[in-house]
Amino acid sequence: MLSRAARSASRTLVPAPGSRGSRQKHSLPDLPYDYGALEPHISAQIMQLHHSKHHATYVNNLNAVEEKYLEALEKGELLEAIKRDFGSFDKFKEKLTAVSVGVQGSGWGWLGFNKDQGRLQIAACSNQDPLQGTTGLIPLLGIDVWEHAYYLQYKNVRPDYLKAIWNVINWENVTERYMACKK
Repeated sequence: MLSRAARSASRTLVPAPGSRGSRQKHSLPDLPYDYGALEPHISAQIMQLHHSKHHATYVNNLNAVEEKYLEALEKGELLEAIKRDFGSFDKFKEKLTAVSVGVQGSGWGWLGFNKDQGRLQIAACSNQDPLQGTTGLIPLLGIDVWEHAYYLQYKNVRPDYLKAIWNVINWENVTERYMACKK
């Protein structure tokens, strides 16, 4: 049987890397007695299984539900800002796609945050021009429209690439950027 210290170390629940905010995750509490303390009425094996597996699963599931809830709140906040500033998600998508298609030569289509106005804005930058340096907007989402980003697969049909790019955008990252720049 493991010592109390070894059992405790083996079931320590730690926050996931990149966990949001300063919320501490719930952790499995130590029992105030050894697993074998209730024998012969309840075996140490049953106590260990119930505590280290079943109870730990409940704690882990609670953390997972709270994390998803927080993500939903944050995504909801970004979505509300998109609706406020562009009318709807579809209108936002249409506008960013149109701006990105319209970049002459090489460059980027951007969703940025205007800190002074507290609003989202769409912009395009040619070549390597930085969004913040040229517009003052804080970058939230960049769409690379240099031909090297799509030419092998989409040839010179940039609109097809831009239609497909929406399927791979990391909205969690965009949301994290949005939440960080609002602070």
